[in-house]
Amino acid sequence: MTANQRIVCPSCDTANRVPVVTSGKPRCASCHADLPWLTEAMGTELDDIIDRSTVSVLVDLWAPWCGPCRTMAPALEELSNERAGTLRIVKVDVDQAPEVSARLGVQGVPTMIVFDDGAEIGRQVGALPLPQLRAWLDVAKDRADRTG
Repeated sequence: MTANQRIVCPSCDTANRVPVVTSGKPRCASCHADLPWLTEAMGTELDDIIDRSTVSVLVDLWAPWCGPCRTMAPALEELSNERAGTLRIVKVDVDQAPEVSARLGVQGVPTMIVFDDGAEIGRQVGALPLPQLRAWLDVAKDRADRTG
């Protein structure tokens, strides 16, 4: 059975059920607007999300005890709204999924890694304000577009 998440459409307030692991991009069942895609994942679920995604995936590796991690949460939520249809944000609690942080070589939190077509295209260690987060993501995506 595939796990679902509930995403409320910012355009029409309709609640939509979206599978956590899926390809494509979620659209509102009522108004067909692209939905912001912010979810949590662990272990092999993260691998499936990255491998099946047809949009860029920003993985936020964080911990509940980390102050800078908590300050990033509103910026990531805003980014998911701004980039609905082109970006998926996946939060991974490193305390709950230490194997993920070990496999990805994470040595400090917050660490954000952006993947495109299953490949890592950018990595940022440390919190960033929203304008710098946008710029970092745009540079990583542009660099990948030019080399890929």
